[in-house]
Amino acid sequence: MKITDITGKVTLHNGIEMPYLGLGVYKSKDGNEVVKAIHNALEAGYRLIDTASFYNNEEGVGEAIKTSSVARDQIFVTTKVWNDDQGYENTLKAFEVSRSKLNLDYIDLYLIHWPVPDVLEGTWRALEKLYKDGKVKAIGVSNCLTHQLETIKKSGSIKPMVLQNEFHPKLLQQDLIDYCKKENIQYQAWSPLMRGRILENEVIKEIANKYNKSVAQIIIRWDLQKGVLTIPKSVHKQRIIENASVFDFTLTDEEISTIDLLDNDERTGAHPDHFMEHFNKN
Repeated sequence: MKITDITGKVTLHNGIEMPYLGLGVYKSKDGNEVVKAIHNALEAGYRLIDTASFYNNEEGVGEAIKTSSVARDQIFVTTKVWNDDQGYENTLKAFEVSRSKLNLDYIDLYLIHWPVPDVLEGTWRALEKLYKDGKVKAIGVSNCLTHQLETIKKSGSIKPMVLQNEFHPKLLQQDLIDYCKKENIQYQAWSPLMRGRILENEVIKEIANKYNKSVAQIIIRWDLQKGVLTIPKSVHKQRIIENASVFDFTLTDEEISTIDLLDNDERTGAHPDHFMEHFNKN
């Protein structure tokens, strides 16, 4: 992946260009909070906004895009179908609800939020239909492992263009990244800053001091140099700007390897094979 500046993009296997840095809006409150965050991000140069029906802020995301000075075709919008709405017909209905809330003619990227057993193949067929009908520019999955990707690959006619997974220095899953590279599926990180838990890490602090950068900036740069797209979330203007200020330095191969060694398979979210139990508890 060639890293240039905040306007940089990657080309997905269907030819669609996708920004490699974006704003995540998980837990951003619908209404003024999410609108303001997106306006600040767009003013800072961000061109990718990642939401989901589960986040309950699609209306605010749509309002932010509508009232922005940036043209719609310059903004890459991702949303996701939630677990309770999966299955072929339900997914088609859920998509229309999301599109209506976002008030958009099309969605740039539509993802399966979690791989719900028994309906995964049907949900993916619905995404393929939305893609073939031109309602979405690209389709993909979130929170999947290799075996779930293989299920989709064998049952569907189109490979996912994107896999969005939890990814940070404590959770690499390098085998999965390597699989995606081989299959030409673009990897994208959610929770790249480990919900803030990684920000006091002494190993990364030492690297950050060398470059006069924050730990967050080092991690975001590490993401990109690993070939992983990234969507750090924030509703604070200065933090949004800071998270995008990662294009004036380059980590060495040794520093990349040092950060890689922090991996201990630690998750902040559910495991893709056990998420049903996780959400049933909560």
